[in-house]
Amino acid sequence: MKKFFDYADRYIQESDWKVLAALKLCLLSLGICLGLSVAGEKKKPVFAVAAAVFVTTYIPLMFKYVKLFCNNMDER
Repeated sequence: MKKFFDYADRYIQESDWKVLAALKLCLLSLGICLGLSVAGEKKKPVFAVAAAVFVTTYIPLMFKYVKLFCNNMDER
């Protein structure tokens, strides 16, 4: 399993923003396809879990990006 994560780290390091954007779009499309296959009465709990995961991952990612951006602006 450790080798799998090592390969994943190397893949990310060797990728530019365009590759990462394509990866994110791919995962978004997969999520939409899976979301459309959920039965009607179960859509609300699935949406709640997805929204919670989105918020808990988006905030730290954006915090890191804004921090990097602000630090870069201070250096100019």
